[in-house]
Amino acid sequence: MLHKKTFLAVIPARGGSKRLPRKNVLDLAGKPLISWSIEAAKKSKYIDEVIVSSDDDEILGIAHSLDVTALKRPAILSTDTATTLEVIQHLIKNFEKQYTHLILLQPTSPLRESEDIDKAIELLDKKNADAVVSVCEMEHSPLWSNTLPKDNSMTTFLNKEILNKRSQDLETYYRLNGAIYVINIQKLLEKKSFFLEKNIYAYVMDQKKSIDIDTKLDFDIAGYMFSLFKQKN
Repeated sequence: MLHKKTFLAVIPARGGSKRLPRKNVLDLAGKPLISWSIEAAKKSKYIDEVIVSSDDDEILGIAHSLDVTALKRPAILSTDTATTLEVIQHLIKNFEKQYTHLILLQPTSPLRESEDIDKAIELLDKKNADAVVSVCEMEHSPLWSNTLPKDNSMTTFLNKEILNKRSQDLETYYRLNGAIYVINIQKLLEKKSFFLEKNIYAYVMDQKKSIDIDTKLDFDIAGYMFSLFKQKN
């Protein structure tokens, strides 16, 4: 709780994954991947309750072992086509306790820490915002990218205005990193989106914490980053 705002953290985690099978329970630096998000949420100064929503008994068992609420989602919300928004809408409408704000924590962002969650919440409170979304600086400027025609011609690939510019002379761009979404629940249900049209602000995270695990390569990079953090500590 912060200034009468109450916070429900939801960690949605399906058992299936096409690109990296069973990724949410894979061992990452000595713990199941999902454990890192659960533990970060539990360490938050402001989160009032943590819920793991899953169709998978092993994932729900991990949630139980870490002493957070485990909610088995219905089969209709466990398919490849079910969206995170649909899962959250169902949870909110069928959950007895009421909170003012929801925090969506994807389990695929294991390097996100409780400090990041709390800073995002504090930003929302300071700005009196309806939503805060985490971003990070882009690794490469999108101005150096474009689509390609069928013949792969690069005649119009780059804008002439940036042809002779150094990358460090270009504007800084940011991308969504998928780690943290904080949103007023009433606005979420009304607008049916985590990305509101107004009164929404960015919480900027370090690139090193912004890995979003989707593939085996992402998983290996995250493991390497954990090894670096352990060496520093």
